[in-house]
Amino acid sequence: AYPDAEAIRLSQNYRSAPAIVDCALSVIRNNPGMERMLNAVRPQGAAPRLIQTQDLYPQGALIAREISHLTGGVDMLGLMICIPLMIVTALIVLGGMKRIAAAAEILVPFMAAGYVIFGLIIIGFNYDMIIPAFTSIFKCAFGAKAIAGGAIGTIIIQGCKRGVFSNEAGLGSAVLAHAAADTKEPVQQAMWGIFEVFFDTIIICTMTALIVLTSGYIDLSTGAAKEGIETATLTGLAFRNVFGRPGEWFAAIAMFLFAYTTALGWCHYGAKAVEHLMGVKAVLVYRIIFVLMVLSGCLMSFGLALDISDTFNGLMMIPNLIGVVALLPLVVKITKNYIDRKIKGQDVAPMLSYDAEIQEEMLSK
Repeated sequence: AYPDAEAIRLSQNYRSAPAIVDCALSVIRNNPGMERMLNAVRPQGAAPRLIQTQDLYPQGALIAREISHLTGGVDMLGLMICIPLMIVTALIVLGGMKRIAAAAEILVPFMAAGYVIFGLIIIGFNYDMIIPAFTSIFKCAFGAKAIAGGAIGTIIIQGCKRGVFSNEAGLGSAVLAHAAADTKEPVQQAMWGIFEVFFDTIIICTMTALIVLTSGYIDLSTGAAKEGIETATLTGLAFRNVFGRPGEWFAAIAMFLFAYTTALGWCHYGAKAVEHLMGVKAVLVYRIIFVLMVLSGCLMSFGLALDISDTFNGLMMIPNLIGVVALLPLVVKITKNYIDRKIKGQDVAPMLSYDAEIQEEMLSK
């Protein structure tokens, strides 16, 4: 959570008009020396959020997988899914930020609230399996077999990959949204960034794990899915156990909405990065490429989609964390100023930005 919090604080201090861009991009632009350093160490293609299409791959694959399962295993990973998705995506992303925000604003609250409520009901129905589920988690992760076989390292690596995919901590992507927030205090906004990672990882992911592990489709002694069960559809099967076929449909629709709104958000992030690096005219080209990537995302296997996403997430993390570490003294200074003013009640001048003009603008609000 801390890299994201630091990046959010910095993004509030490295605002630029007309478009607020990723903290790492602003750092590079305002620090020529850092630009040379990043060019020296950054792998080819690792520009911060330059092209966001890799995050569309797992979303498209997940959507296709869920729909394919609901139709009884009929192969729906072709044009019957891809073409409608491409058309809808084009209508939204080519319309710009307002349509993306409007679509997300309508869909996200309903899908989030419904998933949490029904998820808790499922866990309540299977309350007798909660303790065995937690026991299985710790046994598989830290048991004698895991230690002897060196599995702990693999578990940690896999956990980090899925954690980054889920909460994006350290990637520098969340600062695009946080930097646009109408607040004077960068530290206050950064605390929301920390909360988001906590809620997503500790609350939602734990709840999903319990939904799956208490469903009866997992062998708790080994942690593997039972024979004949496809792991990508475990959540839907768990919903069906309690709510019947409508529950499975709800899970599939929720998965679709989670994945699709995520893809729409990535389109905006990537568009802002392209605008910063190449100019406004390049944004339309980027969005067209993004829409076309829906096709490859739907046709690609889910495992390959995750592998591509993990690879590019790692490449994006490298330059972003370099920027965060390099600007750590500034983050510490801003945080200390906030604590002195808001918590200790000291009469000190607010430090809201590194830039004098931005500082004056923020103080006038």
